[in-house]
Amino acid sequence: MKKLLFAFALILATTFSAFAQNSQYDEKLAQELGADDYGMKKYVIAFLYRGERVQEYSPEKRAELQRGHLDNITKLAEEGKMVLAGPFFGNEDLRGLFFFNVESLEEAQKLTESDPAVQAGVLKMELKEWYGSAALPMLLEMHVKIAKQDI
Repeated sequence: MKKLLFAFALILATTFSAFAQNSQYDEKLAQELGADDYGMKKYVIAFLYRGERVQEYSPEKRAELQRGHLDNITKLAEEGKMVLAGPFFGNEDLRGLFFFNVESLEEAQKLTESDPAVQAGVLKMELKEWYGSAALPMLLEMHVKIAKQDI
């Protein structure tokens, strides 16, 4: 009987602990960030690849397109539509990533098409939905505090 009561108590404790709420939970912040009960939400990731038209442009024109690309990233970040972006090291075809703070692939596609490097065919993008921490947009607030220079 003792073993049966112990097993029952263990099951109850496990069940109730599974439904226990995080003591640091901030409901207002979770709502502002669009978090679900796990503190997560959907994003769209763009995988940036080398485009087919890179060789058609002079180094000066590619530099101009790169500047437009970086300016577009800044604009989208300021609008809250992009929460993370960055290149990969090396010179492979996979060039970088964008994390879009949007609800749909269609919206991310429109944002992708606003990039001058994509418009010129220097970059192309593949979009995938991703489930991650809803706190990701807060990263930008921290980044401006540690970046000595703007891009």
